[in-house]
Amino acid sequence: MSGAIKEKGKALIHPVILCGGSGTRLWPSSRKAYPKQFAPLIGSDSLYQMTLKRFSGEGFAAPLIMTGDEFRFMATDQAKSLGLSDARVVVEPSPRDTAPAILTAALMLAEDPDAQMLVLPSDHVIKDVPAFLEAVQVGARAAAEGALVTFGVTPERPETGFGYLELSAQPKGNAAIALNSFREKPDLETAERMLADGNYLWNAGIFMFGARDVVAAFEAYAPELLAPCRAAIETGSEDLDFYRLGEEAYNQARAISFDFAVMEKANGVMAVPLSCGWSDLGSWDAIWQTSSPDAEGVATFGAVTALDCEDSYFRSEDEGMELVGLGLSGIVAVAMRDAVLVADKSRAQDVKRVVDTLRAARVAQADHYPRFHRPWGWYETLCLGQRFQVKRIMVKPGGVLSLQSHMHRSEHWIVVEGTAEVTIGEEVKLVTENQSVYIPLGAVHRMANHGQLPMYLIEVQTGSYLGEDDIKRYEDLYNRS
Repeated sequence: MSGAIKEKGKALIHPVILCGGSGTRLWPSSRKAYPKQFAPLIGSDSLYQMTLKRFSGEGFAAPLIMTGDEFRFMATDQAKSLGLSDARVVVEPSPRDTAPAILTAALMLAEDPDAQMLVLPSDHVIKDVPAFLEAVQVGARAAAEGALVTFGVTPERPETGFGYLELSAQPKGNAAIALNSFREKPDLETAERMLADGNYLWNAGIFMFGARDVVAAFEAYAPELLAPCRAAIETGSEDLDFYRLGEEAYNQARAISFDFAVMEKANGVMAVPLSCGWSDLGSWDAIWQTSSPDAEGVATFGAVTALDCEDSYFRSEDEGMELVGLGLSGIVAVAMRDAVLVADKSRAQDVKRVVDTLRAARVAQADHYPRFHRPWGWYETLCLGQRFQVKRIMVKPGGVLSLQSHMHRSEHWIVVEGTAEVTIGEEVKLVTENQSVYIPLGAVHRMANHGQLPMYLIEVQTGSYLGEDDIKRYEDLYNRS
């Protein structure tokens, strides 16, 4: 798993991107099956892709991406779509919070004595990238001297939704400053005082240090994590384009955040201020702020018409759904094909409660996304009845569905764009646009797209049971069980 770590004798900075979260505060656009880092919430790129792009210039090694098993193909595909075929994806068998993930990355990089790590989440927005990269260089100089560095955002308002960094002095220019303490999310009165004091920063959850220095910090402050993380690397294995950590060993690591495990205990921690248009996009209110509201305070996304509205955010994620707001103030409205959120904008931080309530009621939309992403492409249900289901399916170039059969349903495939190579039993044939094929119940079959463009088809299923678990796989290009 070691990649290129030096360029013309110069040590490179290794971006370590934490990409395993399943945010719920941006429901319904972000769900467990399709979390916010992979969604194009701002512009055409996903937040994860925007993060990768920041480190495409000189001075950076190939990114190391820590993610979960359910997101490994999304992480790889979205990186490759940017031309980053050398991005290294490490699969965590289970979520153990940030400390085990950062320690594992450090152990994998520490073979190089000069390796510096820049650790950051995959779901933040940074509008002024040059200013951010300049701050990274400030952090790199401090890290080169052995410091553990954290980055904090110069506060613009008395924010109660962030943790804070207490500096030893007020920031002056672009320099690293000794950190006094980490502070939890404050109440409004405390946040107002912190803003007035001038020596507090919002905790951005971004860190920088030498790989060997942070391993030494773990040895001093969280030594119990070292054995399971080392064993997870040693017992791990290559799996297609991923490195899969050993499950039994990694699951023994205590789930704990990096702040709690190391940073709040370590001596000599330095902080670098950031003034770069940062947002963690942790709520719909933050999306509204980042979306450049107009003179009336209205921001929109997609097919939206807003009349006589103010201080509101309207978002439609379905091309065929026109979202209309009339005479509204202080509203967030997000419309998707299978779910609609309408909320008071001041309650944007409480959307997680909505998800918890839906989960308790076993509402599928709490976690499932209307478009189901697979390593070969995606599918979405257009219509579902008692004994039939109609799906729209996209198979990406080079995508191959598993060789499979079904016990309870037959299928009709109608290709509407591109060409499919279809296998039914011993027969292999090409099915082109406007052609169809029938898959009898129990027949062993598969489909592949060997073309250069995405292939689309409509699938009509009929049978007594239409669940996704009615699949018996015989071969699978993607090593799914």
